[in-house]
Amino acid sequence: MIGLAIPLVFVLAIALAVVYALWQQAKRQAFLRETLLPPGLLDSLILPFPDLTLKDRQLVARGLRKFFLAQVRAGKHPVAMPSRVVGALWLAFSRQPTVYARYCRQALGRTLPVTPTVALSQAPETNAALRRCWWHACREENIDPRKPTRLPLLFALDTKLKIRDGVYYFTDDFARRRKVERSDDSGNGSSVSYDSQRSWTPEDLQDPSLDGTTDGFGDSGGDGGGGDGGGGD
Repeated sequence: MIGLAIPLVFVLAIALAVVYALWQQAKRQAFLRETLLPPGLLDSLILPFPDLTLKDRQLVARGLRKFFLAQVRAGKHPVAMPSRVVGALWLAFSRQPTVYARYCRQALGRTLPVTPTVALSQAPETNAALRRCWWHACREENIDPRKPTRLPLLFALDTKLKIRDGVYYFTDDFARRRKVERSDDSGNGSSVSYDSQRSWTPEDLQDPSLDGTTDGFGDSGGDGGGGDGGGGD
């Protein structure tokens, strides 16, 4: 009888640990969706991005919450910041260390160090973190990460808001070429360039030729499921 009880207790302990982890993740996701960022934080975007309206800045705040949600879904696996404008808001938030640390503890269970905005490169670890961010950002918004018909907000913002020196994403190469053609035809002297060195598609994220792997793409570590719950700002 004792011999049967030991494995049963072991199985129950594992089940309880799984249930607790899922509950903790759901609790953190709810916090991120329901909790507003600190008052005045959006004003930090006025100087570096003077063309952004209040509505634009609120959209960037939503993008930052999407980034934190991707990190919750990824568990302890790192995710990379794909947007210059969202990265700027993240950095500004971290400059309120007490408030930022408290927010991170409730959202993630730890303080998340700020990392630079990145694009695909020849660095496998950075690419894996970027692909992982894409995967979980798509899952959060019920988008097929392999064949998306639209971009998740976090990856769309630099393009949507025409952020100078941003990292620009498109659903496919055809959409990118059309954007380039419209920009060339406008003749408005825009400083935003969508050339292939500064713009990316889901096909690029799945292409192993850059660093020899597709690590992070399809990584479901820590993913507890769930749909789009972006919430307001």
